[in-house]
Amino acid sequence: MTTAEFDPVSFKRTQRANWNAISTGWVSCSDDFETGGAPVTARLLELAGVRPGHRVLDVGTGTGEPALSAAAVVGSTGVVTGIDLAPDMISRARDRARGVDNVEFAVGDVESLYFPAASFDVVLSRWGLMFAVDHVEMFRTLARVLVPGGTLAAAVWAAPGSAAPMMSLGFQVIAGRLGLPPPPPGAPGPFSMGDPAEVGAELTKAGFREVEVTAFRVPFVLESPERFIEFNKVVIPPGLKTMLRERFGSADDPETWAAVGKAVEPYRTSGGKVALPSKALLLRAVAPIG
Repeated sequence: MTTAEFDPVSFKRTQRANWNAISTGWVSCSDDFETGGAPVTARLLELAGVRPGHRVLDVGTGTGEPALSAAAVVGSTGVVTGIDLAPDMISRARDRARGVDNVEFAVGDVESLYFPAASFDVVLSRWGLMFAVDHVEMFRTLARVLVPGGTLAAAVWAAPGSAAPMMSLGFQVIAGRLGLPPPPPGAPGPFSMGDPAEVGAELTKAGFREVEVTAFRVPFVLESPERFIEFNKVVIPPGLKTMLRERFGSADDPETWAAVGKAVEPYRTSGGKVALPSKALLLRAVAPIG
């Protein structure tokens, strides 16, 4: 991909605007998302060996996870810092953290971290690394802020996107309705770190050792297709809503959202709920010593 095809500054500006715009909706659907997100958080804390007294950085914290869960583990002798590109997401995370003394949230970009070297014992990230423009440089930055021998534990989505229907199915339906082309190869995005061999090689190139990449089945369950529709309505970027409005007269175009609901019918359980098991890759790597 050439520089003419991709502008990283514009990309980050759009990312910030998108996540700001959906921050309130994300909170409203957090219980749905955490049916799968919470087990991933628990596994990341285990992989990283988070314990009392640890200094932990959560990259791409969104509305505060896994930072808040880590804060409960590190206790009063530890501290957790959560960063996110989007100020509105950070605002929501701070709201959720009221009364929690050992966690702080700040606006920050993983590709330009301002922390001194060896600031953290652990770096966590739950689906926050895939939007980095340069994966290897991003991993080098994370290695720098970790103490020698510190641990990175992160979740990313597996590729192709169809392996993670919770995050891809609604978008695929909407993209089909709008006739959108696929994203350019190599562009940052939700599934840009979905190749286990490739992401493992990137971690190794960045200087990490003891690199492990394992698959994890994320057990998302929603109450109904209507809840899946609601989730997608609040998390799709503003640009897609504008396109729906221009093409069909309204961002709430009934045919579009009926198609989104229909797409999850094959995932209905005998009890009427919607089970959308989605594949993530869990990364664990240790920062170099010396």
